[in-house]
Formats: sequence, C-alpha cells, structure tokens
Amino acid sequence: MRVLLSTYGSRGDVEPLVGLAVRLRELGAEVRMCAPPDEDFRQRLADVDVPLVPVGWSARELTRSAPPPSSLPERAAQLIATQFDVITAAAQGCDVLVATGMLPAAAGALSVAERLGIRSVSVVFQQLDLPSPHHSPLAYPGRPYPPEITDNRVLWDLNAESANVLFGDALNTSRASAGLPPVDDVRGYVLGEHPWLATDPVLDPWLPPAGIEPVQTGAWFLPDERPLPADLVTFLDAGAEPVYVGFGSMPMHAAADVAQVAVDAIRAHGRRAVVKRGWADLDLIYKRDDCLFVDEVNHQVLFGRAAAVVHHGGAGTTTTATRSGAPQVVVPQAADQPYWAGRVAALGVGVAHDGPKPTFESLSAALTTVLAPEARARAAAVAATVRTDGATAAAKLLLDSR
Repeated sequence: MRVLLSTYGSRGDVEPLVGLAVRLRELGAEVRMCAPPDEDFRQRLADVDVPLVPVGWSARELTRSAPPPSSLPERAAQLIATQFDVITAAAQGCDVLVATGMLPAAAGALSVAERLGIRSVSVVFQQLDLPSPHHSPLAYPGRPYPPEITDNRVLWDLNAESANVLFGDALNTSRASAGLPPVDDVRGYVLGEHPWLATDPVLDPWLPPAGIEPVQTGAWFLPDERPLPADLVTFLDAGAEPVYVGFGSMPMHAAADVAQVAVDAIRAHGRRAVVKRGWADLDLIYKRDDCLFVDEVNHQVLFGRAAAVVHHGGAGTTTTATRSGAPQVVVPQAADQPYWAGRVAALGVGVAHDGPKPTFESLSAALTTVLAPEARARAAAVAATVRTDGATAAAKLLLDSR
C-alpha cells in the first residue's frame, strides 16, 4: 500500500506525521510526505528515511516575516495552486492521502485526491479546529468575532463564513481548472463527517454531542532515540535538575528580553536553566555557567530530566511535557496555545501564564507553584494515564480500512 502524507505548517504539523510515517512503514506501507521545504524538516525526515516532497514557501521564513492579514487570501491562492501542482505528481500511484495543516493547504490536497480518485483522510492535531458547542473557534487574522456574540454555535457559523470568504474563490478556481465542481463550504469539505483527531483523550477530551464525530486516535509520537548532545549531558550531570525554557516555532518579539527574564526568574529559585533557541533565536548577551543554550534536541529525554518545563503551549510540546511527568508553565503566544495552557492548568500539571510576555514577577510566581513537590507528584500521576500508541493505532486504522 502506498500512502501520501500532506501538510503545510510548523514543526507541530510535521512531527506527528513523522510518527505516523514510521509506523505505517513498519506495517509494510510505502510512505512519502509533502511538507514545507525548511531544512530542519528535510533533516528530520531524512533521519527516519521518509522521502520529502517540498511544497510551498519556507514555513519558518513565512512565520518570521509576519505578512499582514490582508494578504491571506492571496497567499492562500498561491498555496492552493501549489498543492494542485505538487501533490498531483506526488500522489501518482498512491492508494490513500492523509491531509492536515493549514486549511487552504488541506483543501487543495483533498481536492487532488478527489480528482485522482484516491481515498483521503482529514486530520487535526487539536480539537479547536472542529465545530462544537462546547468551545469557540479560533479567529482568522484580520477577521475578529464581534465581542457581543458569545454563542459558540453562532461563532462557528461565522468561522465557516470567514473560511469561505478567505479561501473559497481560490479553491474553486483551482478546482474548476482541474474539472472539479465548486465547494460551497470550505471547512465542511475539509473536515467531512469523521475527521481524525490525533490528540490524547486525557489531555484533550472530546465532548459530544457536537454534530461532528471525530475519530480520536491518541497523539502521534515516535519514540525519540537520539542521544542528547555531549555538552548537554555534561551540564545535566553537573548539578540538580534544571528548568527548561523554549518557545518552539514561535517568533517572539524582544526574544533576548524574554530569555533574560526567564533565566533571572529561574536563578531566583536557585535553579539552573536549559534554554532552546528555537525560531525566536533566544539568547543572552552575558552568559554564566548556570545556563546552557541548545538547538534541536530530544525533548522526550530532556523533559524527563527537567525540574519543570516553560514553553509556549504548542500541541506537541504540551503533550510531550505531559507524558514526561514534568510540571509545566505554559506562556501561550497565539492560536490554540491558550487552550493547551488551560488544559494543563485544569489537569493540575502546571500553570497557565496570563498573557504572552512573562515578567520576572509573573514567571517567578508560576515557578514557585510548579517547583513544589506536590506539583511533581500530580504531573507524574497524570503522565501515567497518557496514551503512547496513538501513531500505531492510526496506522493500523488507516491500513485496515482499505
């Protein structure tokens, strides 16, 4: 069986597909992936011997450039057209396509599968992409919801309207060129009736009824067997457990100030710090030997050796930290991150920081909570309940439903 995995987004959109790809291959499938052309994605896929078919612009450069919201329809049109070009070639000979990532990219990929007569599955990595009366939708840039509207059902209707306004013309132009009929509900077309929800049911419980019935597989992870860099191992072995700080793919403004604030707060608690540079390029002007800056490392191992994890609240980082049993301080920056911060707080495994930019006082207070022994005990108890077989379950489901 030949499977094409398609995504466009940040590391959080690519990494889960890496786990699925490896599990599919172990079950005898042939797998390739369409993803942004960023070098770190190329290297990650090369590490697991999964062919990459590059599509679109660099996700990192797009994030850093922060284009204005008014350019979203134009960028979506370009991305959809690129999906039709690239995926049409990449999907030749494939039996099934798995689509995720930004909505217009997924819409383009699924349209190609429809044109080629290939079975397709739509996947999301957090439930805020799925309509439900139990939560409100995320707003598109430049299209905020009226503050007086609080009914989630109405907000979801507005969300569908925004998707159609932003992406409908571009999608239907490409579909018409491919001989496909128009789509009048872009979001509904992408999700269908039974999208896959690749999240952990403890960390991200789905509450019916909602008018849509997702297939929740558990989060897709691959056990990371990469050794930690030698300098990091030496640092970890030289003293008590440090506090980890990292903001993943988020290009935080005033990054140097954020790094300094975090390290100062950690030092005030008598702890050492490990700081991941990430896409924000976190750094300090003046360094001391109680702080180590790292690039890409094995989070699964590192978080298990951390006293606490301070992060931005991406779905993958939140799940990895929860699985590790390390208490968390989540400093959400945008999108779904406030949701994950709220889930961490609700489960009692950490603190949801109020606002995207921590101060010395706010971070010190959060660290006081998560560095307490009872916080570690609670985090360890919840970690034992998190599923570890999500990618395997999804791979079997995909192959068994032929």
